[in-house]
Amino acid sequence: MDHPLIDLINARIARAEGEGAFDNLPGAGKPLPACDDPEGAVMTRILKDNGAVPEFVSLSRELARLREELRETADRSERRRMMQEMSLLEAKIAIARKAR
Repeated sequence: MDHPLIDLINARIARAEGEGAFDNLPGAGKPLPACDDPEGAVMTRILKDNGAVPEFVSLSRELARLREELRETADRSERRRMMQEMSLLEAKIAIARKAR
């Protein structure tokens, strides 16, 4: 089933094309870049444009932060807690990478 506004959309595209709005665009005449996931390409771009990152990336950043904090912590019980948290993060990262 077509979009209810398909005729309006096509008319606006045709008008813009006639007015030269698509002339001299960057990359004109070049092939489109390869896309690993054409079905999710729009969502991927929206997420990327808004600074979203895959879960394993954010988890890796948290792990790096914890490692730095561990270097500066002398309290043994706090170090033990942090190492347990780091171990859990490493497991979560492995799971998130496999889910990709």
